[in-house]
Formats: sequence, structure tokens, C-alpha cells
Amino acid sequence: MREERGTIAGDYTVSDTMTLWGTIGGNLTIAEGGKCYLRGACYGDILVEYGGRLHIFGRVAGSLTVKRGAKVIHSGLLGGNATNLGGRLYIENTAQINGKIKTVKGETKIQKLLGGGPPPSSRD
Repeated sequence: MREERGTIAGDYTVSDTMTLWGTIGGNLTIAEGGKCYLRGACYGDILVEYGGRLHIFGRVAGSLTVKRGAKVIHSGLLGGNATNLGGRLYIENTAQINGKIKTVKGETKIQKLLGGGPPPSSRD
């Protein structure tokens, strides 16, 4: 797996497996076959295309768009909207989204911070 640890000026497209520890000054596109672990920051929008995979641990200033056949796990901070156009979007309880969550098609799951029921009992 490739790692990037610096500042990337402008737009960037991922088509292989990589971990990004640095920052991207523009938009980020995850193409088919691309898999990215975003642990740094992206100051533009993110588009995840068919066959792309993304796990957000860091910060995104713009919006997130998930297309058909893509998969995204969001655990970080998103400044804009999260739009699912037919892929799978999983939002963990540690995630923060300052915009709206829109599901046009696909599967969007939002993990609750606390479960709705009582805690499990340890008695037999």
C-alpha cells in the first residue's frame, strides 16, 4: 500500500490503494479500483465512483458524493453534504457532518451513538 505524507496542490485521482496522511488542496476522486484511507485533510469535494472505496478518518471541507457501486465509511469530519447516488454509505457514531445527508439511491446507514435498548445483562 502506498502512503502520501505531504501537500498535494490541486485535484487528485486515486486508482490504486493508498493512505493519505497529508492534505489535498483541491477535489479528490476515487476511481474504479481505487481504495483510499483519508487520515489527513481534503479542502475540496470528494467523488467516489463505481468500484471505488474510501474510509474517511480526517477532515473534508467540501461535500461527499457516493456513486452507484461505491462504498464509503465516514468516521471523520465533513463540512458539506453527504449524497448517496446508489452506493453504500456508512456513517459511524464518531463522524460529524455539518451539511445534510441525502440518499437518492443506495444504502445509507447511520450508527447511533447509543443503542436504543437497555444495556446487556451479565446475569444468567
